[in-house]
Amino acid sequence: MTTPRDVFDALSERITARRWDEIFALYAEDAVVENPQRPPVPSRYEGRETLRKNFGGGLNARMDRADVLIHGTTDPEVIVAEYRNVGEALDTGKSFDIANIQLLRMRDGLIVHSRDYHDYLPLIAAQDGLENLKKGFETAERELTPVPPRPASTADPKSPRGVFERLAYGVADGDWAGLPELYAEETQVTHLFLPGAETLKSREDLREHFKFGERGAVRFQVRDLAIHETLDPEVVIGEFDYQGTAGGSAEFRVSNIFVLRVRDGLIVESRDYVDHLAIAAATGRLDELISRL
Repeated sequence: MTTPRDVFDALSERITARRWDEIFALYAEDAVVENPQRPPVPSRYEGRETLRKNFGGGLNARMDRADVLIHGTTDPEVIVAEYRNVGEALDTGKSFDIANIQLLRMRDGLIVHSRDYHDYLPLIAAQDGLENLKKGFETAERELTPVPPRPASTADPKSPRGVFERLAYGVADGDWAGLPELYAEETQVTHLFLPGAETLKSREDLREHFKFGERGAVRFQVRDLAIHETLDPEVVIGEFDYQGTAGGSAEFRVSNIFVLRVRDGLIVESRDYVDHLAIAAATGRLDELISRL
């Protein structure tokens, strides 16, 4: 029997070997692939032939996957994979090392739905594509629709799901003083898509971190929150969008995915895959973000 892990391993092996034509056989005919953080606007592809048409040439890069961590979930069709792509852009000879996280739904040995989050900025820099990236953000517009009402929570507030909800909605509510209390005194929080970000290791570090909300006049609402419970009872993975403004910016919407480990009602580890690239573009700080590379 082909397992979701088998399919992911086959996908990884074919990408590493640059056997692009063989990749599409791993997808169902009606497969959907979404890239919620692809700059300058998210993308969605429907159908195996659409995937072949758009990605048939593959990526002109040599790369290997490293530090692969697979999360099984309580939905037997779904796995979440965290990993790094380490390689070289063949057109420029420049190296890159990027973090990634994918949510994959498999059925009958094929990928039927994939949501792929990648650290695009260092890859684009290695391809000498930063100027085109800036131009793309200047003209791109992401469709904004009204934020649906917040659903009522049925989760135990001390459970991993409940803590995740309190974290996401705490930002929306501007509870900057209360948010650090969701974390253990000793914790580990990493921001994988923020160049040069230091690991936050204590509740005191989090108190300093969340001051950005007050300084930046952040006004976010949460939408499309989906929490995936893993086979590890301490770990949940949540996808969600923030829609709002920051520092007087125009309204924008960004997609994020966090991996949280919660113990005794407190966050002891969090890997945050925030779309810092889209936030920087929306708030006029794209050059500042690029300078961190």
